[in-house]
Amino acid sequence: MSAQESSAQNPVRKHAYTTARPAGPAAPEPDFAERARTLVGHRGIATLSTLSHRQEGFPFGSLMPYAIDEAGRPIFLISSMAVHTKNLQVSPRASLFRCESETEGQDPLGASRATLVGNALSVSSEELAGVREIYLSAHENARYWVDFEDFSFYRLEVEAVYFVGGFGVMGWVDAADYGVAQVDPLAEAARGILDHMNADHADALLLLAKHFAGASAESAEMTSVDRLGFQVRLSQGERTFGARVGFLREVGDSGQCRKVLVEMVRQARSQGPLKTPPSGGDAE
Repeated sequence: MSAQESSAQNPVRKHAYTTARPAGPAAPEPDFAERARTLVGHRGIATLSTLSHRQEGFPFGSLMPYAIDEAGRPIFLISSMAVHTKNLQVSPRASLFRCESETEGQDPLGASRATLVGNALSVSSEELAGVREIYLSAHENARYWVDFEDFSFYRLEVEAVYFVGGFGVMGWVDAADYGVAQVDPLAEAARGILDHMNADHADALLLLAKHFAGASAESAEMTSVDRLGFQVRLSQGERTFGARVGFLREVGDSGQCRKVLVEMVRQARSQGPLKTPPSGGDAE
């Protein structure tokens, strides 16, 4: 059974609410393919799982630095002496698990994560120069051992992707959709935006959640932000829940994000709470 057939027969919730969902259209957000592509990013460190040759039938996990090519395929520089390399030489089937970095006080199960499943194959000599450049641009310190005889490049040919965006937000992503998806333009700036909004504008987050999502709370924390909007974690008494707030228009960088947020706060202060949340506006 294919990933798409399995997903169709076993539908999963893509948005989680602890209370009744507000009336009106949902705020726009990137699809799972884009969110997975953004999470995996250009480079990082993840867990590579291979099929153990020594302990037959068991998965073997390794900490793995990686880089990403233009199609979102992870690239590894690995030694022939490593257990995972020996495993791949017997069976190329593997998966790479990447999780969003945790922040203090955050429930790790609420973090986004993605699992890329496919075959990890040795890079051909024809592609070696390009792959080498991509990897070294992401991991400069690898220049010290990239030319050692026992090191070689492998690349994961992605067959499917499973994305989890937090509690109740999960689903399979077709490899073709993942391959053409773009990294969100706010990916590099997101952490700075979150830190700034949570430290200096908690009152504005409460106002935006109430005005644009119809969600009243005592405290609010921005937990993610992308080109189409942001997610907030809200608390009211002993209850904690989430809400999605769509931007008035799509943004392409942190400067545009700041301008839209300022505009939305001004609008919320001048108009008061909306009866129903807007769809977030069309992307320009």
